[in-house]
Amino acid sequence: MLPEGWLASAQSLVVTVVIAVFVITFIIQAFQIPSESMEDTLLIGDYLLVDKAHYGPAGTLRALLPYSPVRRGDIIVFRYPIHPSEHFVKRVIGVPGDRIRIVRRRVFINGKALDEPYAVFKESLPDAFRDNFPGGNARSTHITSRWYLDLQKLVEDGQMIIPSGHYFVMGDNRDQSLDSRYWGFVPEENIIGRPLMIYWSMQTLGGGEGEPVFTDDESDRLLHVRDGFALALQNIRWRRILSIIH
Repeated sequence: MLPEGWLASAQSLVVTVVIAVFVITFIIQAFQIPSESMEDTLLIGDYLLVDKAHYGPAGTLRALLPYSPVRRGDIIVFRYPIHPSEHFVKRVIGVPGDRIRIVRRRVFINGKALDEPYAVFKESLPDAFRDNFPGGNARSTHITSRWYLDLQKLVEDGQMIIPSGHYFVMGDNRDQSLDSRYWGFVPEENIIGRPLMIYWSMQTLGGGEGEPVFTDDESDRLLHVRDGFALALQNIRWRRILSIIH
């Protein structure tokens, strides 16, 4: 017979696993920032915890339970409408019913300029499509054909009208973000959740001249490991770890 202590430990392990699976599936999800589109709010190498229960599921349940609505200015994680297996993170700029227009990089919602202290612009060269949206006859090589055709039907008096159940999102790094300007809206059912905090942050390690090289000498191997560990410590962004995302 198995000892009683073993059975109790097994039961405890099963409960822990079930709770962990529940949390990962329904409440919290980890997410890594892979691109520069949300700089300087989120950086490449930031690891986020995403609150999947913040907005709740789409449909009737969301209306009945006290979930938060998706608001303009929220940062959201969502399934990329073109390839739903990919997850993107952007900021909500327009909500259903909004009329949006971008003039010389300035966003206007329902005729009023939007206050955007988070937005950064890192390109000096103008882009007729990117900086003035919807740009009329201006077109970008990055825009999808389907969105280009749909866009023409949504523009009225130079403003794009956001339909019900959809959201217009953009990256904070406006000149380096392929967002709703290029591929369209985020459907409500594609929204996964809202980032809570950065639990880890580290600059991407890159090669360079003067770095140790592997040889057959054991002492060289140890030096390489030591220097690699020291380099890794230097690249950790300590001030960003455990910071709350706004």
